[in-house]
Amino acid sequence: MRQSLRAFLALILLFIPVVLVLLWVSSAKERLAQQVSAAPSTAKAAVASAANADYCTPELQRVLRRVLQSCGLLGSGGGRGCKPLEARQVATMQGSDFNALFVPMADRAGIVQFDRGSAELDAADLALVDQVFADRRGASYFFVVSRASPDGPPGQNQELSRKRAESVLAHLRRSFNDPELDRQVGLLWLGEEYAQLEKSFCNWKRSGPNERCDPKELNRSAFVAWIDCRL
Repeated sequence: MRQSLRAFLALILLFIPVVLVLLWVSSAKERLAQQVSAAPSTAKAAVASAANADYCTPELQRVLRRVLQSCGLLGSGGGRGCKPLEARQVATMQGSDFNALFVPMADRAGIVQFDRGSAELDAADLALVDQVFADRRGASYFFVVSRASPDGPPGQNQELSRKRAESVLAHLRRSFNDPELDRQVGLLWLGEEYAQLEKSFCNWKRSGPNERCDPKELNRSAFVAWIDCRL
């Protein structure tokens, strides 16, 4: 009888610590769950510098890096840009190959078409610039590549394409009072001397008449697009 009582007491003494441990573990789990639910989320969204879109080929990365570094597009003055001779040195490729780099971006780019001899943006131009600029998708750089049709002297057309690029930048500055704008927007003006657009670009989003598009009209323009490349 005494042996049975001793065994029973020993069992109780062993059982008590087990119960206490189980109660302590349960309480600790509950406190941990409360702390996790009360803590603010530390998850971060993907940043532009970590993004790399499918169209961002090594060749496009190379050209983009050279343009940004060599043409002062990210300088404190903002949008100094490159003229045609500098563009050829930066790209080191044929004009058609240079244009082909941007073909995969057709769904996020636009072609702003100007009137002959003009650098003024009309209502359709402004709407297209705003539409493309609003569709950033986390990208880092907004490119404005302007051209002129070969109707006048090359020097005059080079100056005209510069004014067209700067018209786009001036509109962005007026519409988006963003101190980072000058480090995001890059200008590249090509005049008539380099990388003229072919008729295949008539299928892109354009501000000009849809029923009429020939190479001269197409190149009185500025190509605009966000470019999302990790450099």
